[in-house]
Amino acid sequence: MKTNTTVILATLISILLSGAATAMQAAVLEPGFKSLFNGKDLTGWEGNPDLWSVKDGAITGVTKADPKLTHNTFLVYTGGNVDDFELRLSYRIVNGNSGIQYRSKVIENGKFGPIVSGYQADFEAGTTYSGILYEERARGILAQRGQKTVVKDDPSNPKRPEVEVVGSLGESKDIQAKIKKEDWNDYVIIAKGNHLQHFINGMQTVDVIDEDSVKAAKDGILALQIHVGPPMTVQFKNIRIKPLK
Repeated sequence: MKTNTTVILATLISILLSGAATAMQAAVLEPGFKSLFNGKDLTGWEGNPDLWSVKDGAITGVTKADPKLTHNTFLVYTGGNVDDFELRLSYRIVNGNSGIQYRSKVIENGKFGPIVSGYQADFEAGTTYSGILYEERARGILAQRGQKTVVKDDPSNPKRPEVEVVGSLGESKDIQAKIKKEDWNDYVIIAKGNHLQHFINGMQTVDVIDEDSVKAAKDGILALQIHVGPPMTVQFKNIRIKPLK
């Protein structure tokens, strides 16, 4: 009887703590923001369940040496498209490369899950690409870390944009110095019209005006990336968004 009582009490405490954590997460939402992740499961998200799960209250993507990925794959938010918005989240990465897709689209379902094209707020375990604006399966790098750029049509080379660097936000190495290795970092993405901005841990990493009249995306899906390469682990939590109108 004593054992049963102990088990019941432990279960009740666990339920209460779980409820308190959920309530606390809801309570800290900033005005105008909506949570996109419930902290418990992948409700509202779609991807390969062999790669994506929830661990310790965070969306977690894990790859291993076998099977080896043959393409980048994504966990896609199924709650609808986004256009003008501010997105805030925390991420942690061990090995490899990842990113946050926005105003993007699913172009096919690959062997390892959805394949996505579009704007990407990049980050990695290394020291080069975190914070850049990359366009997955499209125009490539639209701004290196620390750059203010204007992206224009290039009729002479329609496969590659004309990217003009018009200013600086600081040295790339100084921004990298503020990024914590294998620990939680805060990422903010602001997309308003054709103006795109990324911030990591409060430091602006890129500022882009996309004037490409054909390829600049005005809306699209959100998604989280696992990149081909060595075995890696990436986690996301506190994902919330505010529409900007």
